[in-house]
Amino acid sequence: MGAWGKLRQYLGLALVPVLCVVVCFWFISKAVSGPTGYIAGKQYKAEHAELAVKVEEARQVKAALARQVALLDPRGVDKDLADELVRRNLNMVAPDEVIVPLPPELTK
Repeated sequence: MGAWGKLRQYLGLALVPVLCVVVCFWFISKAVSGPTGYIAGKQYKAEHAELAVKVEEARQVKAALARQVALLDPRGVDKDLADELVRRNLNMVAPDEVIVPLPPELTK
């Protein structure tokens, strides 16, 4: 057996372990940087935290609206709330009221 034959034999013996190492590195790279890997997991957790804050804000808005709806019950409407909503939405005032315009920097 010549030099090429021995080289070929050694390469044949080393081929399986080299392929196993390459496959292991491929799996490790996917576990770190793949679509469901470690880095993506951190991003998903950050996004989850942001969405949890938005959900809590939406719950608070929902609770405030539920309180307003309860005050607008047709059997016993809160007159102050009804008056405030009518004035705000319809831009109406009573004939004996005076409107004082505010400068734009105060309306922010």
